[in-house]
Amino acid sequence: MAMFNLFGEKGKLGIDIGTASIKVVELQKKGQRFELSNYGLFELKSGVSDSQATAGRGILKLPDEEIIWGIKEVIKKSGIKSTDVVASIPSFSTFSTIIEMPYLSEQDLAKALPFEAKKYIPIPLNEVVLDWSIIDISNVNPVPGKSGLGSKPTTVEVFVAAVPKEETVRYQRIMKGAGLNLRALELENTALIRALLGNDLSSTAIVNIGGRSTSIVIVNKGYERVSHNYEVGGFEITKSIARSLNVGLEKAEELKRKIGLKPSDENIVNEAMTSLVDMMVFETKKTLSNYESSKNIKISKILLIGGLSNMPHFMEYFKKKLNMDVYGANAFARIIYPQQLSPVIQELANAFAIATGLAMREI
Repeated sequence: MAMFNLFGEKGKLGIDIGTASIKVVELQKKGQRFELSNYGLFELKSGVSDSQATAGRGILKLPDEEIIWGIKEVIKKSGIKSTDVVASIPSFSTFSTIIEMPYLSEQDLAKALPFEAKKYIPIPLNEVVLDWSIIDISNVNPVPGKSGLGSKPTTVEVFVAAVPKEETVRYQRIMKGAGLNLRALELENTALIRALLGNDLSSTAIVNIGGRSTSIVIVNKGYERVSHNYEVGGFEITKSIARSLNVGLEKAEELKRKIGLKPSDENIVNEAMTSLVDMMVFETKKTLSNYESSKNIKISKILLIGGLSNMPHFMEYFKKKLNMDVYGANAFARIIYPQQLSPVIQELANAFAIATGLAMREI
């Protein structure tokens, strides 16, 4: 699926511009595998920029010049050499859905799809870049004794995605300002699926806990089926700790990373965050239950990703509350990396999953 190709060459950098940070991963292709060359992070310091953070001013709300400066800082301090880039478009800037239609031929589908897509995309089609891919074809009523798609009229499931043209122009402008060659834009969930699942087509739920929000993505046959965003992330938990203990945000962040959800009757840090984590669990349960009941499909596994999953005892607590099997995802499972990074590789894999999936993309 060629999503929003701009030039048609292979990118070596993955740049994930999130709400709280800019993450860059540099990969090199070694035979059939990728090798980690470099990585870098530019973060909105919540303790320093509290007024911005509490006002909801994520990085993409900043002026282009400040984002360009942040990207340049990451590249300079990390010593990154590559200039070809695949960048992510966040979920809140895109429209994506799965449409079921009668299937005759790809040519006829291409003609009919824009008319059908109008029902799902809330802005005029001439204002978006539209792309689509067939993800499943099935017989409606197969004729007894016959096989193949020609036996009876078929239905087709099509994954449709649209990005406002003004967003694509903005990303081109930002990357050019940073001295980079933007080769493609990609939906962040698509990059996440590539990094975590590869060729695994089983039904999977990915719970991605970011700095400002949590996304629950259900994947089947390699494509996003449901994406539910919940506006509570790691930063809300940090603020809760700060309020409960009457400390600054930087101290609260330190306590969160050091103590986490360690079981203890006297763990005030634990008490300050459990209600928010319980809300994440509730949203996850609800999303999974709704999908399984509506599609009559059982989710085979649940993967947990994001910076918060590095917090001590978070995985155990989340798994216990959800009462389902939950696994820590590893975006670097199929990537060669320097052995000296082994002690911190899981933490890096959690934080840089989307950027890694972007850098793995073949264009």
